[in-house]
Amino acid sequence: MATKDNSVPHPTVIKVDPFKPASQQKGLHNRWHPDIPAFATVKPGEVFKVECVDWTGAQIGNNDFSDDIRDVDLRRVHNLSGPVAIEGAEPGDCLVVDILDVQPFDQMPWGYTGIFELTNGGGLFAREFQSKAAKAIWDFEGIYATSRHIPGVRFAGITHPGLIGTAPSQELLDEWNRREGELIKACGDVVPAVAFPPEPKGVHIGSKEPVKPEVLEKIAKEGARTIPGREHGGNCDIKNLSRGSRCYFPVFVKDALLSVGDLHFSQGDGELSFCGAIEMAGIVTFKTSIIKGGVEKFALKQPIFLPSPVDPLYSAKLVFEGISVDYHGDGRQYNMDATVAYKQAALNCIAYLMKLGYTREQAYLVLSAAPVESHVGAVVDSPNACVTMGIPLGIFDHDILPNPDGLVKRNFGQCAIRSDGVV
Repeated sequence: MATKDNSVPHPTVIKVDPFKPASQQKGLHNRWHPDIPAFATVKPGEVFKVECVDWTGAQIGNNDFSDDIRDVDLRRVHNLSGPVAIEGAEPGDCLVVDILDVQPFDQMPWGYTGIFELTNGGGLFAREFQSKAAKAIWDFEGIYATSRHIPGVRFAGITHPGLIGTAPSQELLDEWNRREGELIKACGDVVPAVAFPPEPKGVHIGSKEPVKPEVLEKIAKEGARTIPGREHGGNCDIKNLSRGSRCYFPVFVKDALLSVGDLHFSQGDGELSFCGAIEMAGIVTFKTSIIKGGVEKFALKQPIFLPSPVDPLYSAKLVFEGISVDYHGDGRQYNMDATVAYKQAALNCIAYLMKLGYTREQAYLVLSAAPVESHVGAVVDSPNACVTMGIPLGIFDHDILPNPDGLVKRNFGQCAIRSDGVV
């Protein structure tokens, strides 16, 4: 007979409410800074759970308009759970983090993918499309996701944290702010912004005990925004960093101070639309260990990852190629520019999906959210880098392959757009 005696549940070291604004909760923070105190402490080898709100901190709702995407306050993101101190970790060590599981909350079986406004967040095609806010709500049915806003599509998710990393040292933080500040200065006041400098407004440090005013002021003034990935990990958005993955992070401060957030139900390689994954709130299960002196042993300038052994079986894909020529724009030739090539592959795919009846916004969102694979084909054949984008055939409930009679165009409606109808 089963008994409770030997059935000890893994502890949840950070608990959150996914329906409550992040700014009203403890155990959350939205800046990187070494002075943010640990909210919880664990020992190496201990299995533990961390609950996470969605990256915006409950700013986005399950509805049929995108006004919340249009009006989202990006000064308040990303909302990360932590920091979690790992006993015994020291600067120069390697923190090994096993991602044992990632699941949505039972009480919140849905997520969203968004296209951000050109002037508030942007995205890969913000300038090309003069982006206006749009979104798709996705319902979770076990491992599958479907959306009332993008009919005819169903796929298995690869749940993962979009953002995970250790705390920076003061020296590393200062370097981030220096180099990103120089980039902002060099590029001027451009839209979308090339980088996001420290911003005191919107800072949230949900510590167990109140942070001293002078420390909070220092964090607000210096704290790095969480938008990009950096040497410590951060917002890397690697879709295969899922259940069963192992991460090797450099340690910069005592106890490493691990933080996690920006959970995704699914994502395509590249996360095109900035809010491009299926964003969700949920629970991550971790186990950690420490390799002493790992930074030197492994030449660890940035994290190293072992991808998840769990992957949906979508072997058949329709693959689109892009080269470093802006043939969707002004036709300019670029020299070995893989970003331009990636954009052309994506634009080719969007144009194709529109021939099937999807709107540009729906196609943009599908490529962001579905398990689309992108690869660098070649970066040696001057002047054209080659990048491919493969969209799984199995995610559609209808045939999308080319045929001699052309493509069958259907009416799939439209995703959720602004209440004023502007797209």
